[in-house]
Amino acid sequence: MVTKNDVEKVRIFALVGHGDSGKTSLTEAMLYDSNMTNRLGRIEQGNTITDYDSKEIKRGITINSSLAYLNWKNSTFNIIDTPGYLDFIIDTKSSLRVVDCALIVVCGVSGVEVQTEKVWDYAEEFQLPRVFFINKMDRERADFERVSEKIKENFGQNAVPVQLPIGAEENFEGVVDLLKMKAYYFQPGKDGKPEMEEKEIPENLMGKAETYHQKMVESVAEFDDEILMKYLDGEKLTEEEILTCLKGAMIERKVFPILCGSATKNIGIELLLDFIEGYFPNPIELPDIMVKSLKEQKDIPLKRAVDGAPFAALVFKTIADPYVGNLTYFRVFSGELHSDSQIYNSTQDVENKVGKIFRMQGKEQSPVSKVSAGEIGAIAKLKKTNTGDTLCDKEFPVEFEKIEYPEPIMRLAIFPKSKGDEDKLSIALSRIQEEEPTIQIFRDEDTGETIIAGMGEPHLDVVIETMEKKFGVEVEKNTPKVGYKETIRKKVQAEGKYKKQSGGRGQYGHCFVEFEPLERGKGFEFVDKIVGGVIPKQYRPAVEKGIVESMKKGVVAGYPTIDIRATLYDGSYHTVDSSEMAFKVAGSLAFKKGAAMADPLLLEPICNLEVIVPKDYMGDIIGDLNSKRGKIMGMDEGEKGRQIIKALVPQAEMFRYSIDLRSITQGRGTFSLKFSHYEEVPPQIAQEIIEKAKQESESES
Repeated sequence: MVTKNDVEKVRIFALVGHGDSGKTSLTEAMLYDSNMTNRLGRIEQGNTITDYDSKEIKRGITINSSLAYLNWKNSTFNIIDTPGYLDFIIDTKSSLRVVDCALIVVCGVSGVEVQTEKVWDYAEEFQLPRVFFINKMDRERADFERVSEKIKENFGQNAVPVQLPIGAEENFEGVVDLLKMKAYYFQPGKDGKPEMEEKEIPENLMGKAETYHQKMVESVAEFDDEILMKYLDGEKLTEEEILTCLKGAMIERKVFPILCGSATKNIGIELLLDFIEGYFPNPIELPDIMVKSLKEQKDIPLKRAVDGAPFAALVFKTIADPYVGNLTYFRVFSGELHSDSQIYNSTQDVENKVGKIFRMQGKEQSPVSKVSAGEIGAIAKLKKTNTGDTLCDKEFPVEFEKIEYPEPIMRLAIFPKSKGDEDKLSIALSRIQEEEPTIQIFRDEDTGETIIAGMGEPHLDVVIETMEKKFGVEVEKNTPKVGYKETIRKKVQAEGKYKKQSGGRGQYGHCFVEFEPLERGKGFEFVDKIVGGVIPKQYRPAVEKGIVESMKKGVVAGYPTIDIRATLYDGSYHTVDSSEMAFKVAGSLAFKKGAAMADPLLLEPICNLEVIVPKDYMGDIIGDLNSKRGKIMGMDEGEKGRQIIKALVPQAEMFRYSIDLRSITQGRGTFSLKFSHYEEVPPQIAQEIIEKAKQESESES
């Protein structure tokens, strides 16, 4: 049974931050310094523990969240190394949902970047304590003061340095601990691990250290009224009082400590590990988590990790494997799970037999007999289990709140290179959708294309590469076709006559149909105005069927025709030769003739676009939308001083908008797009579309 003592020794956190801030290298350094690995892996050599996927090694970036664990002194750390690039940042959001603290890694040169802001927002959403680590202090132009001021500017004055660097750039050699007011120097040791030496703070840094120490004490003292009064009365606070206040203020998200170091030079990493053990919260120090009780049908607080508590866990990642089935990653919030036991998925209402439970170190799987509160486990071959599902005790059915993912923003049309691979592609797509909650796959009814939608071009490239390497199906990709439509402008009458004699029984169908335009969005209407028996009742539906089938391929450029009324008002029949088939053909002929005479035109889909951007980018965004034939419909004030721009824009201009918006706003803009209505295509553009359709038709024939 999991005990309070066991849980108090657990720390579970995610390394988050902008791409290339050094999260994976920092994970490597922590694993190396804690003797979990005997070498310090390097990104450029493709030999790190958490970036093991071939796609990550090829690109030199983290694409998937990856797990690691280590033992440090008396504690166990469960670590999630997360992606930092925009296309893969949703995996980071899933990971932050299941940790107790966010370690935000910031480059000492680049400082606060777009995804630093994004991960801060996610951590805020999940109410997580946060700690900053300014990495790469050994790099040229690294500047601790500039970067820490930028952190304060972006995230508030409660971001407080608790360390200072000793030296800078190539002369970076250690760290001043402002809590203990000691200096720590790092020298290369015999086995490659740096040797840490404690010394007094050098004279040239003492004044700065005292100033920063004072600011830190002021920030943490505010957390406790009694200690604050003591401080305001001029009494010196003890080291223990400062430490207690700092930890409490961190847990309540009133102070966000800033540390520093270099992951690749392994400077300051031991101090970081000590800080994690001493100040990061353990699972039972955080507030109860709210879950929905399925028995009571109401939200209840879930007691974290208490002795004998029922099992409750949240699935935050699924990895599809064509050979061994899905691998399901989950965080245990309460109770414990044993191997060879039953597990209940309350989200899908399905039970599973648990075989082996694994603890993951990158891609390495170590079987364990159980996983307890505060730990992360993995199970293979769970049926009907997806990212975001709740696993629990069937006698205590609960459900965690679902993670909300943004809508995909970029679409590609895909089809298999080999004609016989349609089934293979279908299987690969369904497996990928299980693994990737942000991927949407659907068939466009207007164009007949299979569409895959994701968070950007690199995201979709990785998904397609996964299909090819994991599932052995090669695909072609194209920009999706636009779902153009056709309609008519004026009322006309047209005759459709089908007469065929070829010995024996012939075919005869004859109708007169009036075609007229309907209001946009009204679709198709068929009116039967036959008087008497000029066309028998049983043949009239065939005329409608013939018109409807012909409308699928309009007369302008072969696109479906919409928003018309067809009124059948006259015709004739033959007692022997007439048939449903003949009247169906007659209806089709009447439509083709009538549509051509009715001043037909081409329509294009228009979308409602909502763009959210910082105020500075407003002019550029509006200018870009104007160039895309967009109509600005309004502007509103959003959160945090952001602007919301609403516009109507042709779908044809929007397939690569995610790339354009990212370029204009350096990744700070977001958008959503929904179909609104159809509008007439401007004549010049319509002519280009008609010419292209004609060429495609000729090449097919």
